[in-house]
Amino acid sequence: MKILAITPTYNESKNIRELISAILQYVEDIHILVIDDNSPDGTARIVKELQTTNSNIHLIEREGKLGLGTAYIKGFNWALENGYDKIIQIDADMSHNPADIPRMIEASNENHLVIGSRYVSGINVVNWPLRRLILSYMANVYARIITGLPINDATAGFKCFDKEVLNTIPLKKIVSEGYSFQIEVNFFAWINKFKIKEIPVIFVDRTIGESKMSRKIIFEAIWMVPKLKLKKLFRLL
Repeated sequence: MKILAITPTYNESKNIRELISAILQYVEDIHILVIDDNSPDGTARIVKELQTTNSNIHLIEREGKLGLGTAYIKGFNWALENGYDKIIQIDADMSHNPADIPRMIEASNENHLVIGSRYVSGINVVNWPLRRLILSYMANVYARIITGLPINDATAGFKCFDKEVLNTIPLKKIVSEGYSFQIEVNFFAWINKFKIKEIPVIFVDRTIGESKMSRKIIFEAIWMVPKLKLKKLFRLL
């Protein structure tokens, strides 16, 4: 079984070495794909250094800051083209614990999509300001009520996909970013009747670097949720 972990980066030079080292430590023979959006801080340079001693590390460099959603779509297509069976999504800022990846892979043996969930067993978030926590939690409540999506943490960015999911959902139609991207991908997996499982993880807010959250990402998610509902009602998906 070929497993790939995908992590998009923009100015993650202070985290990327630790992340790659931890992933390789916890999962035997895993491959890692870094998709870097021309980080000014030299993130790609560090990845290239690590590549000289480990052929399981891969790098795609893009011309500019093109966004999280398009980075993952690029990575998903690359994974399918190169024959990977399981595809992991993981943030580069160390908010997702690589030690949880083996549990996700194990759960994926009986499920098509496994989500590392902050909200499936209470609220498992560390170091977030209260306002950010409320925003995230309510975004998930909103998505669940409007769309019917049976997921507690639809905005989570820590996931394990079976290749069948990515082969089936219309990747070319997904153009959103951030929260919205996560909801949209989950929604397509759900309406295509794939088996989805949430497992509890502890999310620790980044301590190094800057958050990529913006008002644009928030408003995009607000509009995407009813849009998905309407598309489902009118069978436009």
